[in-house]
Amino acid sequence: MKYIKVKVKTEEKEYSIKKKKEDSFEVSIKEPAENNRANKALIEVMAKYLNLPENKVTIVKGHTSPSKILGIYEEEK
Repeated sequence: MKYIKVKVKTEEKEYSIKKKKEDSFEVSIKEPAENNRANKALIEVMAKYLNLPENKVTIVKGHTSPSKILGIYEEEK
């Protein structure tokens, strides 16, 4: 598993992902940070960006914070 740092901006007008460093991203999502909606949207958006199924992306740290650490499970070879 590898880890990436993500700074999340919620309730934005559109979805976007900006790569800051090799393991650091800034992600804008439309959903609000309530009832886990923003976290679900973040996982969905990052999985699409990384071309992985959603079950390969998980929030390791920062469930209630805009700064998160995601765990990325690499595809089996």
